[in-house]
Amino acid sequence: MKKRKIDISIISDVHLGTYGCHADELITYLNSIEPKKLILNGDIIDIWQFRKRYFPSSHLKVLKKIIGMASKGTDVYYITGNHDEMLRKFSGNTMGRFKICDKLVLDLGNEKAWIFHGDVFDISIQNAKWLAKLGGWGYDLLIVLNQTVNWALLKLGREKYSLSKRIKNSVKGAVKYIQNFERVAAELAIDNEYDYVICGHIHQPKKEVFQNSKGKTTYLNSGDWVENLTALEYSFKRWKLYQYSEDKLSPFFVDEDLKEMNIEELIASITKKEEGLRDIEIVEDSSVDDD
Repeated sequence: MKKRKIDISIISDVHLGTYGCHADELITYLNSIEPKKLILNGDIIDIWQFRKRYFPSSHLKVLKKIIGMASKGTDVYYITGNHDEMLRKFSGNTMGRFKICDKLVLDLGNEKAWIFHGDVFDISIQNAKWLAKLGGWGYDLLIVLNQTVNWALLKLGREKYSLSKRIKNSVKGAVKYIQNFERVAAELAIDNEYDYVICGHIHQPKKEVFQNSKGKTTYLNSGDWVENLTALEYSFKRWKLYQYSEDKLSPFFVDEDLKEMNIEELIASITKKEEGLRDIEIVEDSSVDDD
C-alpha cells in the first residue's frame, strides 16, 4: 500500500520502556507515512521509569524504524522532554539527519512554528522534581491497573474504561493546569510573533486559536501514544490532528531492508553526506529563553 507523503509529522510522549506505550500502533503509523521531517517532541524514551527487565522488541523496533527513516532521507529532530531529560546534555549534537535539541523553530514560508515539549511550564517539575517523578511511577501503575480492568470489561462485553486518564483529568482539571499551560504557551508565542506554538507533555491532543490584545496564534498539542494515539501532520500549508483510532490503516509491516539491516548499519547510513535543498528552513530560536 502506498505511503502518505507529508511535509512534517510530530509525535510526542511515546514513553518507550513503559507498559502503557502502544509501540505496535506507532510502528504501523510510521510505516504508513513518508514525511520530509519527523519531529519527536519529548518523552519518547521514558528514562525516568526505565526498567532493564521491561523493554520489549516492539519498543526497539520503534527506535530502529526512526533511525531507518533518517537513513532514507527524513530529517529527524529529537526534542528533549522531562522523562528523557538526560539527553539534554547532548542538545545541539547532530548525526547526519538526526539532531537532538531542546526547542525548534520552523520557518513555514510566511509563518513560523515554535516547537518544544512543554515541561518548562510545569511548576511541579521545576520546583519538586522528586514528587513529579513519584507521580510518574504512580501513573504507570494506573496504566497497568487500567489494562487489567479493561481486560475484564472486554470479557464481560463492556466498553473499555480509561481509569488513569479520568484520574489525571480530574486532578489537573481541579487546578486548571491544562488551561493555564495552554494559555501561557499561547501568550508567549503571541509575544514573540510565532504563528504556531506546538507542545506535548500534557497528553492532550488539541488545535485551538488563541487571541489577545497583542495578536493571535494557533496552539497545537500532539497528544501521546499511551492513551490517545495521536500525531500532528503538516501538509499543503496546514496543520491537522491525526488520530490513529479514526484511520483505516491496512497492516503495514517493517520494510524488508530494515529487517536485514542492523542498528550499526542504520547509524552508518545516516551519517552519509546528503545533498539537496530543504523545503522548510530551520531557524535559530535566540529571541526566547524558555530554559
